[in-house]
Amino acid sequence: MDQEDRIALFLDYENLALGARDHHGGMPFDFRPIADALAERGRVVVRRAYADWSYFDEDRRMLTRSHVELIEIPQRMGASRKNAADIKMAVDAVELAFEREYISTFVICTGDSDFTPLVHKLRELNKRVIGVGVEKSTSALLPPACDEFLYYDRLEGVEIPAAPSRRGRPARLPSPEQQVEQEPEPQPAAEEPGRDVDTLAVLVAQTVAGLQVSSSGEVTASGLKRTLLRKDPTFSESDYGFRTFGELLRHLAGRNVIELAEGPAKGDPEVSLPEQGDREVAFALLRSVVSDLAGAEGAVALSGLKNQLRRARPDFSEKKLGYRSFLQFCKAAATSGVVELRWSPDDDDYLLTAKAP
Repeated sequence: MDQEDRIALFLDYENLALGARDHHGGMPFDFRPIADALAERGRVVVRRAYADWSYFDEDRRMLTRSHVELIEIPQRMGASRKNAADIKMAVDAVELAFEREYISTFVICTGDSDFTPLVHKLRELNKRVIGVGVEKSTSALLPPACDEFLYYDRLEGVEIPAAPSRRGRPARLPSPEQQVEQEPEPQPAAEEPGRDVDTLAVLVAQTVAGLQVSSSGEVTASGLKRTLLRKDPTFSESDYGFRTFGELLRHLAGRNVIELAEGPAKGDPEVSLPEQGDREVAFALLRSVVSDLAGAEGAVALSGLKNQLRRARPDFSEKKLGYRSFLQFCKAAATSGVVELRWSPDDDDYLLTAKAP
């Protein structure tokens, strides 16, 4: 129990509730999906929500059942209740950060960029900060400031109502056979995550390569996940159709993007890039293409060479192999003795020469 993260939860309730209702056809806000997501991350010891509760009478009962402390910010004539709630919430969060050292994580539920300085201050105090907001009402400035950012719309248990169909010119009613054929139309949306897996593979390969260079020890799955969240606090494997991060890694290992081995702790495997296989095949491809293009001149310019490789192998991507650029890939090939790489001031470009196998 001592190893569990202690979490303090602060809800800018008006921002969340109105964001959900305005952008999702009047959908009522449900606190339970947030509580479930945080239960997976640690033990919530503080739950506070800030609003003028006379505007959210029904919501009060729902939050009270979830043991959320309701902080009343009444509306006053000539004053902004929004600013009053924001200031009170920020002051309480900073005060708690100083008074309760055992609280390691602060969850700020809002999409308002005004809370960005609070996030920076909490991280300066060595606190982990998780943000939660409705996607369409969240400022672009807030997610990058957090250690992790959860979009309320994507949380397990949030059911977004279907958008109402547009009414147009009356059309002929379809036959029963046509109605049956039209039912599977939503399928392309379900396939969308699969189309992003190639992009994800590139991101993971690049991240593992960077960690292997900068870290003296092994790259573990937990360390990789933390790094991916630092790069993009909104990252979630569920957006790509995977239930867990381990399932994602096993999928990429099956595609030979990464390799998995037993790690220092059970359930936390070591992640590495394949030392052989695809990389050696890519090096051989580079040597072959350079040799074919060299002709009498004996050297090929780096510019445009990548397109020549893709003509020979359309799925070629140096990023899938963990290299940040095509030049870095060619330098690695030169280090392995596959090609010779030199800078030519006359050509203002790198020149490559194939070496004998």
